[in-house]
Amino acid sequence: MLMREEKHSLGWRRLGLGLSVALLLAAACLLLSGRFHSPDGREEYGQAFAEQYRLLSPPLPDSLTFAGEDVPLDRSDVREALDRELLVNVYWQSNLLLLMKRANRWFPVMEPILKKNGVPDDFKYLAVIESGLLNVVSPAKAAGFWQFLKATGQSYGLEITDFVDERYDVAKATEAACAYLKASKAKCGSWTAAAAGYNMGYGGYGKAAAAQHTQVYWDLYLNDETSRYVYRILAIKLLFKRPERYGVCLRQCDLYQPIAMDTLLADTSIADLRNYALQRGVSYKLLKQSNPWLRGTSLPNVSGKQYRIFLPKADAMSYRKQMRETTPEALFKGR
Repeated sequence: MLMREEKHSLGWRRLGLGLSVALLLAAACLLLSGRFHSPDGREEYGQAFAEQYRLLSPPLPDSLTFAGEDVPLDRSDVREALDRELLVNVYWQSNLLLLMKRANRWFPVMEPILKKNGVPDDFKYLAVIESGLLNVVSPAKAAGFWQFLKATGQSYGLEITDFVDERYDVAKATEAACAYLKASKAKCGSWTAAAAGYNMGYGGYGKAAAAQHTQVYWDLYLNDETSRYVYRILAIKLLFKRPERYGVCLRQCDLYQPIAMDTLLADTSIADLRNYALQRGVSYKLLKQSNPWLRGTSLPNVSGKQYRIFLPKADAMSYRKQMRETTPEALFKGR
């Protein structure tokens, strides 16, 4: 009987404790709701957002050059134009990471060609802003990494037919771009102007320069795209040169590695590229990915021209093998 009464008393004590806790919680909720004046929690969310979210403006350098030419960063219009392009690229994070990953594969192809032709190394960043280092086609039908129009590409030695389009051959297109850029510099007066001329055509740049009595890019009133063009190149250069300064941290294993290729020479027609690939132990997909300049399913060749066809070496597509053969750098330091 006594044990039953003790249990009964214990039950009432537990109930009382539970009620006290509930009352305390209710009081706390009332106090909180009174503090934030928000029954639905929006005020609390707004305060948390303000306290935790941060947007920082990327720092501008004290000095900067393009192709060895000084950028006049002491001018407010120049600083603000560069600031705009830095903001656009820093806060388009997914695109920036992809550009850096692709650059690790394709810059080693472009850099020696630029050097051999006497074109400053900074022009590899022009290809980045032109195409994102992809074989894209613009609404105006410009194609490839360097975005040549058909007529312009042909005038600089690129073969462009229904079956072969060398705008999609990165090495050959880079050679053509070097020739164009040197002609642009000769017409426009500087490498900075040559870069702008690449966007609007060096003839168009020359007309604007003559009408405004100056060839200096920083002083010319141009269309909106060309007005932003060199600043876009400069923003990419800054980000690639010092990625850690702008919050980018890429490991070596994150980067897209160059793919080792075997080179085959073809001086006769190939009736079916699908069979050609299978006979050489690769898929048609790999053949086309490795040779995007092949535009059809066959390669007519009545002239006997010698074409270079690239096929991935055995195990070249293996991620693990690529990692073993690359230097173990912790971060992407840019080029």
